[in-house]
Amino acid sequence: MIGFISEKLLIPILDFFYGLVPSYGLAIVALTVVIRIALFPLSAGSIRSARRMKIAQPVMQKRQAEIKSKFSSDPKKQQEELGKLMNEFGSPLAGCLPLIVQMPVLFALFATLRGSPFADVPYNINLKVLPQDQIAAIDPKPYKSPRHSIFVTEKSHFPVIATLPNGTKLGSEESVKINLQTTNGNNYSEVLSKYDNGSRFLPTWTVSKGSENIKVSQDGLVTAIKPGDATIEAKIPGLAAKSGFLFIKALGQVGFYVDGSINWDIATLVGAFGLTLLLSQVLSSQGMPSNAQQSTANKITPVMITGMFLFFPLPAGVLLYMVVANIFQAFQTFLLNKEALPANLQKILDDQLTGKNKVIPSTANISDKRLPFEPNNKK
Repeated sequence: MIGFISEKLLIPILDFFYGLVPSYGLAIVALTVVIRIALFPLSAGSIRSARRMKIAQPVMQKRQAEIKSKFSSDPKKQQEELGKLMNEFGSPLAGCLPLIVQMPVLFALFATLRGSPFADVPYNINLKVLPQDQIAAIDPKPYKSPRHSIFVTEKSHFPVIATLPNGTKLGSEESVKINLQTTNGNNYSEVLSKYDNGSRFLPTWTVSKGSENIKVSQDGLVTAIKPGDATIEAKIPGLAAKSGFLFIKALGQVGFYVDGSINWDIATLVGAFGLTLLLSQVLSSQGMPSNAQQSTANKITPVMITGMFLFFPLPAGVLLYMVVANIFQAFQTFLLNKEALPANLQKILDDQLTGKNKVIPSTANISDKRLPFEPNNKK
């Protein structure tokens, strides 16, 4: 599904924006905004639900405890009352469904920006070399890799797959050729010969694992040496992998620290991601009662995620998308926080802000009549 969404939806949108402004950096920004606008109703549902649950959760916890205590001997009545509580405030899981529905599109967008034309495209084929006396007993099963759309010009691209007609198992000293072809069955090299710069997009072949068991030539011919496992990688250059945008040296560049030097454009993108993530979290807490634990989490989480992305190998184009998406998310959160709440939730929020609904954990023993999460009104 992700490949289908990428090929049939996202890449055509990308082509459209590149046709308007011939800059892949601007095309990434425009594509991100369009997809975020399209998913606005779904993400808005998640933001609204999270806001409402943040307000209602203390009261819900108190009411749930009261219901479970009051109807402990009547499970049917207990479930009925809990159901009424969910109808009154909504289910905590209500915000998950919109998030789940939009995930395939977001994953497809992420995958699109990690591939051609923004980055080099690798095809990794795992092979197994068997002794000759065992290979005869193997039932060959044709192998096809996942397909990737390969850009050979700004307006020409097509899906390409790697195939092995007899499968990924071969005998010692046997030779097989890995074929790169379009989904229509046309040989990839022959298709490239129709373009003036086609040879630029020929793959480089390497053995990324098990070089003692197998070798590969630069035309994709694999020769088995001895039994064992191996992985062949065919890497096709990305058309715009070395294209810059604003302060970004190359959209396909990967890594904060490479070959003993710091890539400051990657560092800037990661820093911008952390700041925009923090901004989104700060905006989501606006108008809410103070919560020391939540405030600490809001400060630590962006730092942890930002630190992870300093060393997580993501292309600059993907980081650009993440920064733009965070800015859009922060703006969306700001707008939705201005919406009026249902009357029951607004009253709870007003009470929380004035301290009337302050929730503290009970430390009393069973003889104390206060229930868990019940306010202590003693002065």
